[in-house]
Amino acid sequence: MKEDIEKVYYGKEELDAVVKRLGSQISEDYKGKNLLLVSILKGSVVFMADLMREITVPCEIDFMCVSSYGNSTENKTGAVKIVKDLDSNLQGKDVLLVEDILDSGRTLSYVCKVLKTRKPESIKICTLLDKPERRVVDLKADYVGAKVPDEFVVGYGLDYAEKYRNLPYIGVLKEEIYSEE
Repeated sequence: MKEDIEKVYYGKEELDAVVKRLGSQISEDYKGKNLLLVSILKGSVVFMADLMREITVPCEIDFMCVSSYGNSTENKTGAVKIVKDLDSNLQGKDVLLVEDILDSGRTLSYVCKVLKTRKPESIKICTLLDKPERRVVDLKADYVGAKVPDEFVVGYGLDYAEKYRNLPYIGVLKEEIYSEE
């Protein structure tokens, strides 16, 4: 797998520092609130596991699986499908959507619209990575770990065709790996 990586953007130590910073800020902001962390599967599971261990206020967790990419490097159609819905009742909860990367914004925009109909107290977004150059909808994360340029990144939960999620860092995938689409 390492030979498929062009360069590393964020190593393990840098990711640890980002997660600690976000966990500290979220803990401060959600004191006295009814926090529900919602991991958008599968990409955010590694980030979510580390993030929740850095949050010092009581919280619940749930998982939602949303499909928009398939085995592609981008959502070409704009279609979003809920594959696994939440088990939690959102009424009265302060929902924090935990995402691996915010690029076009289509998926999270759709998820936010769906979840708002369930009457949560609030909905905010925490993303490990932000790729604002790719945004096609008006959406901003409330908590951003780091910004990345418009390159295809994998590792620390992010994948290409379900591979590379287990890399302990975030790196740029060599173009020849995915250019055969």
